[in-house]
Amino acid sequence: MRLAVQIRGMHTLIRDREISKHDFVFYSDRLIRLVVEHGLGHLPFTEKQVVTPTGSVYTGVDFCKKLCGVSIVRSGESMENALRACCKGIKIGKILIHRDGDNGKQLIYEKLPKDISERHVLLLDPVLATGNSANQAIELLMQKGVPESHIIFLNLISAPEGIHCVCKRFPYLKIVTSEIDVALNEEFRVIPGMGEFGDRYFGTDD
Repeated sequence: MRLAVQIRGMHTLIRDREISKHDFVFYSDRLIRLVVEHGLGHLPFTEKQVVTPTGSVYTGVDFCKKLCGVSIVRSGESMENALRACCKGIKIGKILIHRDGDNGKQLIYEKLPKDISERHVLLLDPVLATGNSANQAIELLMQKGVPESHIIFLNLISAPEGIHCVCKRFPYLKIVTSEIDVALNEEFRVIPGMGEFGDRYFGTDD
């Protein structure tokens, strides 16, 4: 419950159009870190025993080794540092999709690990709006041999329409988000939303 209040408080800050860029980045990074950590909790693990400095045996878990991140450029790149902070040396691929309203979405660039079909994938994009770009990215990952159930989609806010669009097409994929917003408006923007996340994060909204 207290974590939920913390998340709500950080959303209150980053959604405020008067917040400074420094504070927007700071609190966005905190939220992204929480989403990444939660996403990692959905990965498979194996039991592992270690010997502690007292000579005792501790039974714990060993994390999934075959893992990579894939950011949907450009906003998704804002989530890469949090992923690297949680997973030392993780490989991160990129997918760039041209966004043009609700239609005409076209993949124009991808650079992915060659062995991505053998890995679990954390797909990174801070805002899930219509779901069209996400679906195209997921479709590409599956064409590269990644099983649908090995993809976890991480974002900060999601519109209900986007969640339904993605989950209807890919029912075995997991979505981890920090808040579900009210809806999309007639311009396909998330409401109440937080504006153009990438522009605000990278300081290109002037």
